[in-house]
Amino acid sequence: MTDIKSMNQAEMADYFRELGEPAFRAKQVFQWLHRGAVSFDDMTNLSKGLREKLSGSCYITAPAVERKQVSAQDGTIKYLWKLRDGNCIETVLMRYHHGNTVCISSQVGCRMGCAFCASTLGGKVRNLTPSEMLDQVLFTQLDSGVPISNIVLMGIGEPLDNFDTVMRFLELVNHPDGLNIGMRHISLSTCGLVEKIDKLADLRLQLTLSVSLHAPDDETRSRIMPVNKAVGVERLFRSCRQYFEKTGRRISYEYAMIDGVNDSDWQADLLAKHLKGTPGHVNLIPLNEVKESPLKPSRRVEAFQKRLEQHGITVTVRRKLGGDIDASCGQLRRKAMQES
Repeated sequence: MTDIKSMNQAEMADYFRELGEPAFRAKQVFQWLHRGAVSFDDMTNLSKGLREKLSGSCYITAPAVERKQVSAQDGTIKYLWKLRDGNCIETVLMRYHHGNTVCISSQVGCRMGCAFCASTLGGKVRNLTPSEMLDQVLFTQLDSGVPISNIVLMGIGEPLDNFDTVMRFLELVNHPDGLNIGMRHISLSTCGLVEKIDKLADLRLQLTLSVSLHAPDDETRSRIMPVNKAVGVERLFRSCRQYFEKTGRRISYEYAMIDGVNDSDWQADLLAKHLKGTPGHVNLIPLNEVKESPLKPSRRVEAFQKRLEQHGITVTVRRKLGGDIDASCGQLRRKAMQES
């Protein structure tokens, strides 16, 4: 069976020609799929014969809501979606004054092993497909009734560890016959797979690259982020500088503030030194506690922010959303796994 929603329109047109159908059917089916059709029988402008033919050769992905939690504090919605194979992933809908943002997953689980993240507990199960990534945006919008204007790839998984799928997802979600969400409204977060950052830079997409940095020195970063052992901070910043030079897009550096680990003045000074001469933005993140982790939220967020600003670095502190609904990445999936 063919995963038809993971096809782009050109592939779909070729597929219809192979079925002996006119290529213009591709646009019709593409539009139905990107409106949320869950059955070929819903596609009323197709002949009954074609609908039957497609039902016999293709399947349409559609996740089921396993759990849904709505924050009483700020209206954030967290979904735990069950996929066709029984695996679960998370999606979070966040409301901001500038529009509604959906945070989506790219893998079932994660193999990066970051010490502060619940997503990596239990490791990586598999990559998501383009359709499964698209469904998170599409069905979050349909279920919530809230129009989505922005996407962040910061959910479960490392997007650049599923590179080809993520690139296809970006093509699909950006398509004018689909959800038509522009690249400048999409952020992709990576823990620092430098070869993939370099590959992404060559594509010159106009999305925002967010680098999960979390420490400016190799000793600390390697301790909390095993991926750093393979490349080191200097190599990561070199890739970031090259990315900016090729795309002209300023990078956002995510920095989870961990008490007594990465929140000292000397680390703020070193971070500023790394960023000198390259436009960038530091997003300080008050740490969400993970029950299985000994790491605690920093008490020096404001002092760290001021230290960076004294060096001329642009800094913001991320607003904490959904604290009452397990909104941190991986928490809800982890809880469901433990209960089952």
